[in-house]
Amino acid sequence: METIQHLLQSTQPLKWLFYGDSITHGALHTFGRRDYTELFTERLRFELGRPMDVVIKTAISGHTTRELLSSFDWRVAQFNPHVVFIMVGMNDCSSNKDLTLAEFESNLNQLGDKIEALGGQVIMQTTCPILPGTAPDREPNFPSYMETIRQVAARRGFLLIDHTRFWQEHQDKHFYWMSDAFHPNELGHLVFAHLLYQALDIYDPGSHSCRFYFP
Repeated sequence: METIQHLLQSTQPLKWLFYGDSITHGALHTFGRRDYTELFTERLRFELGRPMDVVIKTAISGHTTRELLSSFDWRVAQFNPHVVFIMVGMNDCSSNKDLTLAEFESNLNQLGDKIEALGGQVIMQTTCPILPGTAPDREPNFPSYMETIRQVAARRGFLLIDHTRFWQEHQDKHFYWMSDAFHPNELGHLVFAHLLYQALDIYDPGSHSCRFYFP
């Protein structure tokens, strides 16, 4: 956290990269509204007065940690990012992917190694929960995959933004925040953004990006 604050206070232009699957991709389920990476861009580059910073998103729908590793050079390494946000696991936990918990943990560690080798800071994120009874291939495995993210972050000293835990504390809101079984809608992305702002200590209730507007 201190490192991120130091970067934010520096005059050096920074590159921030968001890496993950469809939830970070933000495709379809935001229905033309901003996803959380775009909200972060507004907060960072305009409201915080860092217009020279670059925010890059290379998340792709349907991907697991396997694809994140195999395409790392193109999607991450070529940009030499200062900070990389990883949100993944929703597809990894599907029984259809045959991706064990041990492989998931190994893949997360390899991603961390690769980012650190570039000199980048790693920020790991859990994701939104699954609506109960809607994804039988994912739901039984989901908690252990999110717990693995927590464990890897704690063991490696990575900043963790635990969206899963926050959403589980507000289960009465899921109807408003979700587009389908496991994709957030535009309001869900606002929730993501707000917790991210708080984790980075850049939350300001007076800013437009930090206000929770209902349509």
